[in-house]
Amino acid sequence: MSGHDQTLLEVNDLKKHFALGGGLFGRDAKVLKAVDGLSFTVARGETLSLVGESGCGKSTVAKALMRLYRPTAGQVVLGGKRIDELSDGALRPMRRRIQMVFQDPFSSLNPRMRVRAILAEPIRNFGLAKGRADMEARLGALMERVGLPRDALGRFPHEFSGGQRQRIGIARALAAEPDLIICDEAVSALDVSVKAQIVNLLCDLQRDLHLAMLFISHDLAIVEHMTHRVAVMYLGKIVEIGPRRELFTAPKHPYTQALLSAVPVPEPGAARTRIVLKGDVPSPIAPPPGCRFHTRCPHAFDRCRTEVPKLLSVGRGHEAACHLNEASGEGTAHLSASTALMGVQ
Repeated sequence: MSGHDQTLLEVNDLKKHFALGGGLFGRDAKVLKAVDGLSFTVARGETLSLVGESGCGKSTVAKALMRLYRPTAGQVVLGGKRIDELSDGALRPMRRRIQMVFQDPFSSLNPRMRVRAILAEPIRNFGLAKGRADMEARLGALMERVGLPRDALGRFPHEFSGGQRQRIGIARALAAEPDLIICDEAVSALDVSVKAQIVNLLCDLQRDLHLAMLFISHDLAIVEHMTHRVAVMYLGKIVEIGPRRELFTAPKHPYTQALLSAVPVPEPGAARTRIVLKGDVPSPIAPPPGCRFHTRCPHAFDRCRTEVPKLLSVGRGHEAACHLNEASGEGTAHLSASTALMGVQ
């Protein structure tokens, strides 16, 4: 799955900056660096989860990949073809290959359209159906695939529960027969029991259709159940990325450790010390120099305040951007000790 020929999506040094206000000619304009140099790949049939606190830039990544935002810099390569520079016309056929499931299933579905019309739209737009009978067969199959009755095609979005609406949102994404689905906090607005059902549905679809998935979430407990790899974001940058098991059992970045320490322990009585981060997340308008996490990191030392750490290998397919992983002796001892304290299972 990690072979280069299996790479479906390749993101190189992606940046999305927003200019805020400013006087005449924008001389006093401030720049919000929502995404500030992200690189990652997603293989065919793989689920990569992008995690981090609210405001770290996760949703901006999704919108930049979908070209709802035009990237400020960087490259987005889908199936070997750059899509970040394409004109709207040239991008249109590529849009079929990358679809999105949004956080709020109610606001993302047109309330005046019946489910039949909502699902038929992408099929018609991309010319996928060969006549009326084929369209009907496709619509029925989509409903069954997401666990809804065929006869619900005639109903409006408000006639469904939140979980059912999200199933319709997933069916709409599947209707275009994409290679990659981006789920932007797709289960965060749902009740706990419904959340589990939708996560199971996404896992089944990913496996059965060999879909690639970028699953954006702040909920590590859910991510642990459904992903192959995890990328941890902090203030517009990836601070750690690696296979799920390695990242959950041996996190190499203090921020990842703090996030994991807050996840409920599945085994009663298992030891885990909660790592409480001091201070607030700095503003992406004025990110700290050096390591962006140094203002809240319990292990920060002088180098962290001036030098930006690079994403370096800390194991097979596992990378972290932390000076402590390069430091011998005290720094490394610090990290392993705090990891042991957490008792991550």
